[in-house]
Amino acid sequence: MTAGDIVAILPWVLALVLIGVGLAGTILPALPGPILVFAGVLVAAWADGFPRIGVATLVVLGLMTVAAHLVDLASAALGAKRSGASRRAIAGAALGTVAGLAFGLPGVIIGPFAGALLAELSVRRDLQAASRAGVFAGFGFVVGLVAKLGLVFAMLGIALVAYFFVK
Repeated sequence: MTAGDIVAILPWVLALVLIGVGLAGTILPALPGPILVFAGVLVAAWADGFPRIGVATLVVLGLMTVAAHLVDLASAALGAKRSGASRRAIAGAALGTVAGLAFGLPGVIIGPFAGALLAELSVRRDLQAASRAGVFAGFGFVVGLVAKLGLVFAMLGIALVAYFFVK
């Protein structure tokens, strides 16, 4: 293997690493999974010279990346809102999601619940209503995670179809 061969392989290795870490980051907190997957596809397209994965495909994948990121941010808050929670509980769910990032996967799961619960308790002092807001926030987070995973796998599917089947 020559130095030229190694240089040619490096972008592909980087693309695969970015996509792999991005897939893990789609589930694990503190890693911007969809953004890393997009970056990996972009590197692969660049390594190939863009004939298969072109600008149009990259724009679609970029929009899907933004959508996945927005779903991630809004899902717990929308779940709390669906329960009829106060605006403070909705904000608490969003803050709990962000605060939970510091505690890894358990924090991301418990954060929206705890944030909505505590914020709703500060408004109503009704444990049942606050618990409902917390449960719906947690459920919203899970629904958001599933949607984000679906978007990321759809992104990979589009990239693979563009790479292998579109000429």
